[in-house]
Amino acid sequence: MSALNLRQLDTASADFATEFQRLRHWSAETDHAIEQRVADILADVQARGDAAVLEYTARFDGVQADSVAELELSREELKAAFEAITPAQRSALEAAAARVRSYHQRQLAATGQSWSYRDEDGTLLGQKVTPLDRVGIYVPGGKATYPSSVLMNAIPAHVAGVGEIIMVVPTPKGEKNALVLAAAYVAGVTRAFTIGGAQAVAALAYGTATVPPVDKVTGPGNAYVASAKRRVFGQVGIDMIAGPSEILVLADGTTPPDWVAMDLFSQAEHDELAQSIMLCPDAAYIAKVAEAIERLLPTMPREAVIRASLEGRGALILTRSMEEACAISNQIAPEHLEVSSADPHRWEPLLKHAGAIFLGAWTSESLGDYCAGPNHVLPTSGTARFSSPLGTYDFQKRSSLIEVSEAGAQVLGVIAAELAYGEGLQGHARAAEMRLRPTDL
Repeated sequence: MSALNLRQLDTASADFATEFQRLRHWSAETDHAIEQRVADILADVQARGDAAVLEYTARFDGVQADSVAELELSREELKAAFEAITPAQRSALEAAAARVRSYHQRQLAATGQSWSYRDEDGTLLGQKVTPLDRVGIYVPGGKATYPSSVLMNAIPAHVAGVGEIIMVVPTPKGEKNALVLAAAYVAGVTRAFTIGGAQAVAALAYGTATVPPVDKVTGPGNAYVASAKRRVFGQVGIDMIAGPSEILVLADGTTPPDWVAMDLFSQAEHDELAQSIMLCPDAAYIAKVAEAIERLLPTMPREAVIRASLEGRGALILTRSMEEACAISNQIAPEHLEVSSADPHRWEPLLKHAGAIFLGAWTSESLGDYCAGPNHVLPTSGTARFSSPLGTYDFQKRSSLIEVSEAGAQVLGVIAAELAYGEGLQGHARAAEMRLRPTDL
């Protein structure tokens, strides 16, 4: 196969800004035909429920069933799948689940508790944190299967206290992945259905005679799933609309080049639109990484996908300094950010925007995908500027607590009435004034 055509950029060049913008560009526009098809499917499932789900499951997945109940996986079947996988797989699933659960339990303790206080007038103010009643998690199936996504979606929901976790997973031609089913058993999924695509999202959002409606839908999927999640938002909550996977490596030249090359591959192998970029101030090191990429690429089973990804959206970028590399990283706001440095804590304070930050040469992004503990559902396409990884907080909601004392009403009532009159809302003003003592009017 021909040599890899991987772009190499230099921040000192006159055309860097233009080339950098071209590199970052990714159109999130969904094809109009997909949008229209998804709109039709959602409307059909909303109108016909189970019957529509059965039709689309037969058409798109090749699975025939007389009822949606036949597509539900029992707890016994999930347990049987767990017992049927190899001891090594069981051990890996349980170890990963334990680490993910431990991390999210600590996250819950730090961010998911109700709180309140009383001010000097005795008025109680605070926040009540409660879990969602029921959530739906979408697990991709087809080209690849993702037991890790089951853990990353179901475990934080379980830790947050969600009452019911409904999993949907497509099983093309009826082929069920034992690891996915085993992961559902380990993660504590309440109910699971072998349905997928836009019809599964619709069933979760609107409910059918068999599939219960949920409060929120989380989990990755293809363009049809992403479009469906976008369209049902408002009827239910969603986690995010994820774009192609991304990795950005900030390298100071101290990590073995083969390690960095493989880390770039780890995201490029997802699909042709995935993005893998390295920023480094050492030109000689960039050449070593480029050589490692050329040498290792033919050894990869997904060579064609990696090649298309690297040639289409990958780059090795020479920077003037590590400080400049950090500044460029903040512009990109990557999903996965590796600080491949001998002193990663020197650079971490300069990094503001990233879905997950992996510190040091020993911390490969792949460990975060599977078993480190933090969630691998991360913001993509620059949205890490304003959004966060999936967490226990995504499966909770917050209610404000307000209990105004008699003394507090005398202070707050005057303020509220003044502002309400200014807005022309006399009812608001009078409601506040009725609670004032005569001497305060």
